[in-house]
Amino acid sequence: MRIVLLGAPGSGKGTQGKLLEERYKIPQISTGDLLRAAVAAGTPLGRQAKAAMDAGQLVTDDVVLGMIRERLSARDTHNGFILDGFPRNIPQAQALDQLLTEIGKPLELTLLIDVDFDVLMQRLTGRRTCGSCGWACNIYSSPPRVDGICDACGGNLHHRADDNEETIGNRLRVYESQTAPLIDYYRGQDKLRTVQGIGEIKHIFAAITKIFDQLTSKREAARQPKGERTSAAQAIAATRVAALEAKVATAKKPVAKKAAAKPAAVKAVLKAPGKAAEKPAKPAAKPAVTSKPAVKKSAAKAAPKKAAPKKAAPKKAAPKKAPPAAKPAPKKAAAKPAVKAAPAPKPAPAPAAAPAAAPAPVAHAEEE
Repeated sequence: MRIVLLGAPGSGKGTQGKLLEERYKIPQISTGDLLRAAVAAGTPLGRQAKAAMDAGQLVTDDVVLGMIRERLSARDTHNGFILDGFPRNIPQAQALDQLLTEIGKPLELTLLIDVDFDVLMQRLTGRRTCGSCGWACNIYSSPPRVDGICDACGGNLHHRADDNEETIGNRLRVYESQTAPLIDYYRGQDKLRTVQGIGEIKHIFAAITKIFDQLTSKREAARQPKGERTSAAQAIAATRVAALEAKVATAKKPVAKKAAAKPAAVKAVLKAPGKAAEKPAKPAAKPAVTSKPAVKKSAAKAAPKKAAPKKAAPKKAAPKKAPPAAKPAPKKAAAKPAVKAAPAPKPAPAPAAAPAAAPAPVAHAEEE
């Protein structure tokens, strides 16, 4: 990712730049650091910069751009870089775009860390730095445990001479007049993204990384050949359709089970016609079994009803006949053979037995 950090003094862009460098393994390039390193090393550009500073003049844009060109030729900038502190105005931004186009590393993003003027004043005027270890704090937002004492090493905290309201006010006015127009410049290129620089550092950093991750995904998709991008888009679409179908199938799952039970039964019948024929035969056999006992019961009931008058006749004739003569009569009219004949498969003998027993009482009458 190749980006430029924009923000007023005290906005925290230096802190966020270091965090981005650690996470994405791309160097943070500060023009102030480049100048100091070049002067210390005594490079040709460093000597030009030193001459201008010794004369109380500003270092020219050509010198600064020359240092940036040298730095971007290093191997660690292959995957990207973070420019901090440059450009500061529209002419520098135009010259930078031309340089980056020439070396084949155009900008991909301009990140603005936006902070209100009042918040900036409080941050800068309340800033304190340890003279021994460089630990920094703010007496308004993150004061030290002991006033004037460093929490890290116990050294003395110092207030920079230029961290006063007058100096800071001038720096902010310069930013507003010169650097603020860069916002519109990069917005016109559709490269500007803005993050609010108020709150905890980790929350601001999370908002920045979200922007970085989105742009990284788009950049990787743009690098793919057209055919691969189309197939990737189709794969994404197919995945979404499959997910929707899965949701619909899950929602209709109970209904689908009930509906599927009927075709399964029909298929079982079609596959095994022999078994299906046996099932209707069983219910048909049950009525036949129940009908036989019904005939037995009716026959058993009918036999005693017809035999009742036969037994009654000897009782009436008992006083007229002698006791021995009454015994043979029930033997002739015995109903037991009729009961035994009832279970026979042919129902015709049952009614024929009734008229055979009828002459018995007539014979007794003649004897009387």
